[in-house]
Amino acid sequence: MKTLDFALETKAVGDEGTFEGYASTFGNVDQGGDVVEPGAFIEGLVKAKADGRAIPMLWQHKQDEPIGVWDDISEDAKGLWVKGRLLIEADPLAKRAHGLLKAKALGGLSIGYRIPAGGIAEDEKRRGVYRLKKLDLREVSLVTMPMNVQARVTSVKSILEAGALPTVREFEEFLREAGGFSKSLATAIASKATPLLRGEPEAAAGDDSTAFLQALLGR
Repeated sequence: MKTLDFALETKAVGDEGTFEGYASTFGNVDQGGDVVEPGAFIEGLVKAKADGRAIPMLWQHKQDEPIGVWDDISEDAKGLWVKGRLLIEADPLAKRAHGLLKAKALGGLSIGYRIPAGGIAEDEKRRGVYRLKKLDLREVSLVTMPMNVQARVTSVKSILEAGALPTVREFEEFLREAGGFSKSLATAIASKATPLLRGEPEAAAGDDSTAFLQALLGR
């Protein structure tokens, strides 16, 4: 199952735990190079309703931590609109999430989904961008902070400042998100840097790898 994160766009949060907002918006290219197209959710939502399958409201994508229920999920011209209730009387975690939500200490909603056959296609005009045409929505989570470019940059910088090195995957994601490199080029660069990132013997002796990455971060 894949996930997509979005900045929280909620309307007023009720004292009884109700809130509404957008769990996904159309037209925005995410950090992985995916863009959700209008109509992507309709078929899956209709099927879920016909099958009697409820879409869970989870905390941070944790399957064992449902914190509420979605009373309404629908697609409009802007994106995937949701209206739900945090079960603040039944679950201490839901009550805590409610307080955080009211204080605007939660940064986003994130959807968990699967892509059915024929549901994805590469964009003909934008290399490395994939159009999500059909999605099977599996859950919608409240998340502390949606993963974004700034969060990734801050994470990598913090690792370097601690005198350590990011993993190959973290470095590759940074190149794609903050550096603007295509997926294939970021993978190639990260592959070349693997000995350096892992501190392997084949990395040239005396190389200041953290200085190299710090310089790249400041580009």
